[in-house]
Amino acid sequence: MDAHARKMNLPTSQMNAPLFSNRGDDRVARDWRLFSKALLNASGNAIFVLDPSGTVVISNHQVQKAMGLFPGSLLPNTLPDFWPHVEQVLQNRSDFRGLPLQAGEISYLARLAPMIFRDTLIGVLCVLEDRTELEKTTRKMLSYQELSQELDAIISSSDDGLFICDGSGTILRINAASERLNRLRAADIIGRKIHELVDEGFIDTSVTLKVMKSRRRENILQQTRSGRKLMLTGNPVFNPAGELIRVVVNERDITEIDALRDELEAQLAKNDQIQLRMQEMQIAERESGQIIARSAGMVQSLRQARKVSQVDSTVLILGESGTGKGVIANLIHNYSARSRNPMIHVNCGAIPETLVESELFGYEKGAFTGAAPKGKPGYFELADKGILFLDEIAELPITSQVKLLRFLEDGQVTRVGGTTAKRLDVRIICATHRPLEKMVEQGQFRLDLFYRLNVIPISVPPLREREACKLPLIQHYIHHFATKLKGCQPPRISRRAMDALLAYRYPGNVRELMNICERLAVMSESPRIDVEDLPTAITAHLTPQMACGIDMLEDGDTLPQVMAAAERRILAHALEKYGTQAKAAEALGIHQSTIARKLKRFQSG
Repeated sequence: MDAHARKMNLPTSQMNAPLFSNRGDDRVARDWRLFSKALLNASGNAIFVLDPSGTVVISNHQVQKAMGLFPGSLLPNTLPDFWPHVEQVLQNRSDFRGLPLQAGEISYLARLAPMIFRDTLIGVLCVLEDRTELEKTTRKMLSYQELSQELDAIISSSDDGLFICDGSGTILRINAASERLNRLRAADIIGRKIHELVDEGFIDTSVTLKVMKSRRRENILQQTRSGRKLMLTGNPVFNPAGELIRVVVNERDITEIDALRDELEAQLAKNDQIQLRMQEMQIAERESGQIIARSAGMVQSLRQARKVSQVDSTVLILGESGTGKGVIANLIHNYSARSRNPMIHVNCGAIPETLVESELFGYEKGAFTGAAPKGKPGYFELADKGILFLDEIAELPITSQVKLLRFLEDGQVTRVGGTTAKRLDVRIICATHRPLEKMVEQGQFRLDLFYRLNVIPISVPPLREREACKLPLIQHYIHHFATKLKGCQPPRISRRAMDALLAYRYPGNVRELMNICERLAVMSESPRIDVEDLPTAITAHLTPQMACGIDMLEDGDTLPQVMAAAERRILAHALEKYGTQAKAAEALGIHQSTIARKLKRFQSG
């Protein structure tokens, strides 16, 4: 006891003194009241005592401050709603617990107990417990519980798998989608280390381990035991101290997406092959009349030709010399219902003006000096049930234009020197490189005939407007002439030479390109064609940069244009070197369908 007194800095005599010394009844009563008041004020609850009349006998500081109940206050006046419960306790002499009481912003839970001394009810003890903080905490807990339920519902309903581990790699939770994707049960793996699943072959690799090592977001592809392909994204979660406390992994099944992508690429490749096959089918039968259409303008011309081939309307084919107007005419004939009957090709400019009429419409015997004894049928009669292709129609004399107009109107022809008209079933296709409208204005071509011929005009673009066609045309004709004329493998064309050939404008169009390719195939003495082997007409237009093989940015060129040109050259070089798209794709590290799509884009540009 002496030691305890010394610790409290109190005299030993004071520590051993009785709580209330016997110094007179008044003094004892006063000390007792002070002690009771101190005891009540030391409580965290609001406490007061009532006598049977409802008068406050004792109240501590808390109840005085919150409710204004001081000794002498009448409870029925101060808390009229509370007084009936006190009366019930006085009447039943039993406790009343859990009575809610609101005082301002403070919520209390009241407990009332009867005070009995020597079998006499002397009052009621009221203890009010402050429940404000508890209610706030309860509301927060309910809010957290609702939030937790919402998160549980979200996690459970997600089609993506969710895999949650703590900072040490211990599995805390997986959702139903993750169980389904990985063919695992949550009960079998929760609480285990993630590396154990990798070691035991449940999964082939773990993004969680990567996140734990790098402490940042990671993405990987994972193959499950059932053959599913998953895209895994791992996200680290840190506490305020920077410690890794969670790794949350999102698992997305991309098996179907991957399969659809492969199927789409295969379909695109198949479409490319179909397109190439269709282009091959568009090639006319004559070896000199190959059709290679990669540019939009030429494809449109071919589409129009195929469409008009199904009807018997008159067609006027317009285009510069050497663009392939005759090839378009052949295409119309080959796909028409008249394909089993002949198509007579007549170059109007090659027939002497004095003989045009007799050649076209024929003549009877004795029609003129030097005429055949039995007469001769004209081109119209030879084309009966078929097609008459009048090339260079602008060169037709005015006198012959009149008879052609008459045939277009009534379908009949009369031989030179004859008197009887003959009905024929002939479809007319005309072609010219000259502007007929201007010739009509100048009186060189009949207006009514122009309207008769210009029923369905088809324009064939010049080669300078068919940039996408140049490369396949060059490759085709080099191969064609090398195989046909020399019976050997075609020579390879260097990149510089190919760039020069592609840059040339070809004023003679496809005919000039064919002639150049024939010359290169025949005159080449090595398996490689370089710039030095090209005709002067081509090399004379080369810039110093192209002649030296240096690709430089020209004024007006944009970065996408330069990059596209470089990509085009790389693909051309790869195809030249490896021969097929598949081998070129393997060498370049890309998919074959990618090469096919890029080539298609370049060809349609």
